[in-house]
Amino acid sequence: MATNQAKIEALLFVSGDDGITVTELAQLVGILKPAVLEQLTRLEQKYAADRNGSFTLIHADERYRLVTKPGVAGVVRRYFEAPAMATLSPAALETLAIIAYRQPVTRVEIEEVRGVRASAMLQKLQAWGLITVTGRLDAPGRPAQYGTTPAFLNYVGVTSLKDLPPLPDEEKVANDEDSNQYMALFDAALTDEEDDQDA
Repeated sequence: MATNQAKIEALLFVSGDDGITVTELAQLVGILKPAVLEQLTRLEQKYAADRNGSFTLIHADERYRLVTKPGVAGVVRRYFEAPAMATLSPAALETLAIIAYRQPVTRVEIEEVRGVRASAMLQKLQAWGLITVTGRLDAPGRPAQYGTTPAFLNYVGVTSLKDLPPLPDEEKVANDEDSNQYMALFDAALTDEEDDQDA
């Protein structure tokens, strides 16, 4: 059975760039806030003592984030460097399609549609210059809202978001959120662009 420290560490990992508050950790793990703070201190000490480790813990107010140490910045940067756009994975295209049609949209809203964690994919798409943070939602934690960039328009081959194929039934999409609906339309836009280039 996982220890409380292991549970907290796992939650820090999956919370990604948004981080997680002491209050949220206490509720999810099922322990009091002083006990959470004690485990966070132990984690900080563990990461600091492990000279060969790659992680460290940072926090602002009550929100904690698990981040990589400066010493591994080079290899992390290479991971996020933009490949040829043709190599975008289906997961990247799916996330991009959701953002294109629902922007401004938060990570949690994207995950509700996709059904999987989106933190790493959002970091990649930002590194590739296809999306950017457009604002902050007026809600607890002030989660980032994402939107597409001019580079996205160039990639898709349109001059405006209005040129993307419209969603067939906004009410149906709202009641039956499925990333496949967004992907089908996004694929159509890309196919149209490829046809234009071949003509």
